[in-house]
Parts: sequence; structure tokens; C-alpha cells
Amino acid sequence: MHSPLLSTIAWIALASGIGTAIVMIVDIASGRRQAMKIMEITWPVTGLYMGPLAWWAYVRFGRASKADASAHAGHTHHHGEHRKPYWQSVFVSVTHCGGGCTIGDIISDTGLYLSGFVLFGSTLLTSYTFDFILAFVIGILFQYLPIRAMGEPSRWRALIKALKADTLSLIAFEVGLFGWMALVQKLWFAPGLDAADPVFWFMMQIGMSVGFVTAYPANWWLVKKGIKHGM
Repeated sequence: MHSPLLSTIAWIALASGIGTAIVMIVDIASGRRQAMKIMEITWPVTGLYMGPLAWWAYVRFGRASKADASAHAGHTHHHGEHRKPYWQSVFVSVTHCGGGCTIGDIISDTGLYLSGFVLFGSTLLTSYTFDFILAFVIGILFQYLPIRAMGEPSRWRALIKALKADTLSLIAFEVGLFGWMALVQKLWFAPGLDAADPVFWFMMQIGMSVGFVTAYPANWWLVKKGIKHGM
């Protein structure tokens, strides 16, 4: 069992993440529309696990001015990397990857808890399996849709480009998250936390932030090699 203090900290962290996401959604809806529409999902999702740090990054180098939003209404492009330093462009690329992973992980862990489904008697193995599958599918979709929106006429070529651009990044993100959650579930909170516990989701927030860090070098390399566009 964990302490009441940790539960309180968890609730504060979760409220901070949800609050950050809501503020971002309201800000975007107020007229600061993103040129790449998928980022209107990605930024609030990043806010869910990074909280105020995500808001700082969004305001510092992700927020669109209302003038730019009006100028680019209805148009999607990928040239934002030329407007910001390379490290910032890579940072935004990682949020894009992390957005798909995070949505997949939340859906998977919530669904597994509600269903009670377990593979081979291991809740951690079950979580890893379904988290990765959903994170991979949604993450690739997050890459595929902008590629199609940017003018790629072939669905097959768009899928291949999406797989090339995000597979390594997705794996790197999940490695960081899974490594952290292994420590949480098997070492620090054995026999484990479940999705009904706010501390579980607080640990997931930290794990997703760790995943962001482990995915950053992969995205740096992918963007440098031109396999993935900086954002």
C-alpha cells in the first residue's frame, strides 16, 4: 500500500494534466488553430502527462498566432521546422509520436482493467502487449493522416512513409514507458497498481515523460536523416 500523501500528490498531478489539456483545447478553439490539424489533438494529449511543462512548450514554440491560423485555414504543411531551432522542431516531433502512444496506452489500460482480461496470468505482460499494439496503430495513424493531407495520393506509399517515420520513435517511447512501469509494478509497488488507483495514472504520467526522453534521440536521428519531418 502507498501513503495517503502519495495519493494526494497523484490527484494533484492528474488534475494539473487534465487542466492543462483543457486550457490548450480552449486556446486552440479560440482561434489559434494549428496548421497541422493532428497537432490540435497532440498538444492537449501532451498536456495530460506533462502538465505545466507541456503548456510552457506549447506557448514557447507550438502555439499559433491567430493571424497565422487565419492565413493557413484549411491548409496543412510541414515547414514549421524552418521557423524554430532544431531542438524545438525535434521536441514537437516527439510530442506527435507521444500523442498516439499516450492515447493507445490510456485506452488499453482502461479497457483491460474494466474487462479483467489477463494473458498468461500476468497483468504486466497483458498491459505491455495491448498497450504496444494500440500505441503502434494509433501512432502510425497520427503520422499517416498528415502525410495524406500534405498531398501523398497513394494510401500505400503514405502508410510506408508513416511506418518509416514513426516505428523507431514509437518503440523508443514505449521502451522508456515500459521500463519505468516495470520498476513501478514489480519493485516499488509490488504486487502492483491497477487503473482504479490514481497513483497508477500518476506513475503513467511519469512513465510517458520518461518515454518522451527516450524517444527524443530517435527523433533527432530520424529528422536529421530526413526520414521524418521536423515540426
